Amino acid sequence: MSRIGNNPVTIPEGVTVEVNDNVVTMKGKLGELTQEFSGISVKIEEGSIIVTRNSEHKSDKAKHGLYRALFFNMIEGVSKGWTKELELVGVGYRASHQGQKLDLAVGFSHNIVLDIAPEVKVETVSEKGKNPIVKLTSFDKQLVGQVAAKIRAFRKPEPYKGKGIKFVGEILRRKAGKSA
Repeated sequence: MSRIGNNPVTIPEGVTVEVNDNVVTMKGKLGELTQEFSGISVKIEEGSIIVTRNSEHKSDKAKHGLYRALFFNMIEGVSKGWTKELELVGVGYRASHQGQKLDLAVGFSHNIVLDIAPEVKVETVSEKGKNPIVKLTSFDKQLVGQVAAKIRAFRKPEPYKGKGIKFVGEILRRKAGKSA
């Protein structure tokens, strides 16, 4: 029995939800998101979304909690937005942006220039004595996570000194060096 799938998703003010056939569309102050679904039925009652499964089949049970979580993330995104922060740890590691182009200097012979999707807002923070931080903000949680993972993949944090691109608040598993 899905515990998450049984919880209704409350719709905050300023967000409109439409259900047409097998597509849910949500519009808010930050943007518009659509999601196709199958194996479940969606009802809007008294300012909340109720997700019920069509059968007790294993795949329908799995989709029950999945789609409820996706709808919750969509509502959070169009009303509040999602933010991911990446920290560049290392001597000489720098980040700057111009419009939707992110310029990273992370220890390679040339800088990495990355075009960011127009739905994602990029911001770089560089303070003296602190590691540079790249902030990614969007209404689409999946897109923000995908862009953040792509940036992190350029230089993953290594386990000995911790150098690389890591998420803010991420706890790295450190290893002892040769002398241990």
